[in-house]
Amino acid sequence: MGEHVLSWMTFFPLLGAAVIAFLPRERKTLVKYVAAAATAVPLLLGVQVFIGFDRGTAAMQMVEKAAWIPPFNIEYFMGVDGLSVPMVLLTALLSFICVIASWGIDKAPKGYFSLFLLLETGMMGVFCALDFFLFYMFWEVMLLPMYFLIGIWGGPRKEYAAIKFFLYTLSGSVLMLLAMLALYFNVKDPATGGHTFNMLHMMSQANHSPWLLGGHVRHLVWMALFIGFAIKVPIFPFHTWLPDAHVEAPTAVSVILAGVLLKMGTYGILRISYPMLPDVARWFALPLAVLGMINIIYGAFCAMAQSDMKKLVAYSSISHMGYVLLGMAAFTTQGINGAVFQMFNHGTITAMLFLGVGVIYDRAHHRRIDGFGGLMQQMPVYGSVFSFALFAALGLPGLSGFISEALVFMGAFQTYPVITIISGLGIVIGAAYVLWLLQRVFLGEKNPQYDNLPDISARELATLVPIGLIVLLLGVFPMPVLNLMKVTLNNLITVVAN
Repeated sequence: MGEHVLSWMTFFPLLGAAVIAFLPRERKTLVKYVAAAATAVPLLLGVQVFIGFDRGTAAMQMVEKAAWIPPFNIEYFMGVDGLSVPMVLLTALLSFICVIASWGIDKAPKGYFSLFLLLETGMMGVFCALDFFLFYMFWEVMLLPMYFLIGIWGGPRKEYAAIKFFLYTLSGSVLMLLAMLALYFNVKDPATGGHTFNMLHMMSQANHSPWLLGGHVRHLVWMALFIGFAIKVPIFPFHTWLPDAHVEAPTAVSVILAGVLLKMGTYGILRISYPMLPDVARWFALPLAVLGMINIIYGAFCAMAQSDMKKLVAYSSISHMGYVLLGMAAFTTQGINGAVFQMFNHGTITAMLFLGVGVIYDRAHHRRIDGFGGLMQQMPVYGSVFSFALFAALGLPGLSGFISEALVFMGAFQTYPVITIISGLGIVIGAAYVLWLLQRVFLGEKNPQYDNLPDISARELATLVPIGLIVLLLGVFPMPVLNLMKVTLNNLITVVAN
């Protein structure tokens, strides 16, 4: 297993889905245990990858390579570096926790957990694939499971939200496919001279044919890739699918959507767009910084205007992903390290928030902010844990979100001082909606309608406490993750700058 650790991490959940398919329909508890085991193995392997990763090199590690479709030079090519390891570990952690959070699913659990495991395979494959064709296959694998998880197990407007998600994502995928084909026909394998999907060959400008992607064509390819990735982030104005998908999705699916799927957009820009088209990346740096600023301010104001707890968290995700864009656009060491660290931190913090919203929704069967009040008196443990998550989202010093946002601002200020100062307003607006939510839901006079609400259960605590410990640990001592990605990201900055 050690020789093919990435393949085991990627396809073990798929093996679990196959086992579930043969289980009797009435064995619901067994289905859940199989799903938990199928996600626990990638998590354990992810910890092994994290521990065994060589932090002193920017080269790909744990590489697996084999011919797949030789006539077209398509390979099964997997590997990880300092950019992908944090995302792999985040995917494995949240997938396992989301299975535990889904323990209450009684509607067609075989279908739910099979689709969830297939979704994990797609997500893990995206972060490990080094062949563009393979990357695209994994990217598309995620589309159908997420569509059905929202469309079947979602809320009252689930069909509308699922179709909207599907159409947005599919539109971006078509543009990405066209860009991928353009790069394929433009890049030559230095060993064979044939066209290649090898992403490492595509990253070397010496392998590009200037006659095909010269001039403005390179900009068109960049924009096609950017729109495909921007929809996933989502970047304004491609964001309108996200709040609907979050509000209608089951709790665990919302966690995966915000915690992992959003990061695939920024990961794709860093993994593909930046190193393959570095000159266009520099050309688009200022617009990207402006879009990051818009995301921060617009998302924060929209969050403040919400009356639904889940919709507020959804819009806060748009705002917090703006910090990632701002840091990416700076092309400085602090900025880009802060951006990737923010990707990881936002994944953990927003997971706590959505899980916390799910706890109260399971009891009260609504998420209206003005429908609660004084919950801290009735549910003190839940109120404490959820308040911790809210303060982490606010960027409180001592918690992980503060470190990544501070690095982003330090790096971005060197390149875009005015944009960075304006973006800093997002912190103030963020504090406003977080404290407003905290005051309306947990403080003040207790709503007598909820005098009998039970406090958070042991199973629900088991999903929240591990993530909270990570948020606290990385807020006090962030170096385990920063050291992991430092060399890779510094090398990426060098590639783009040169």
